[in-house]
Amino acid sequence: MSDIKYLETHEWYLLKEEVITVGISDFAQNELGDIVYVTLPEVGQTFEKGAAVVEVEATKTVADAYAPMDCTITEVNSQLETEPETINNDPCGDGWMFKAKVNTVDDSGMSYQEYETFVS
Repeated sequence: MSDIKYLETHEWYLLKEEVITVGISDFAQNELGDIVYVTLPEVGQTFEKGAAVVEVEATKTVADAYAPMDCTITEVNSQLETEPETINNDPCGDGWMFKAKVNTVDDSGMSYQEYETFVS
């Protein structure tokens, strides 16, 4: 999983050509607690880097997941609508939130090691 990059806002992303897959980090899901509801964007919606894309509701709090780059949504993980706990169980795998076509590439995320240092 060395291709995965992390943001200070606790999202992870995987950039392949001009498509990103985005979710929240294991650290973030652990801090949130049990995730009970996820509000996903619509396919075709466009977001600027840093804009809130997904709302995550947990037993402790509500948090947003942000766009790592300027992008247009191409796919959402509809499994999360009925099984939001998938994010708790596999945040960097089956718990991905959305895929998007990148409008402006900005691959400035942190490596896993840099992220681990950041959160500690």
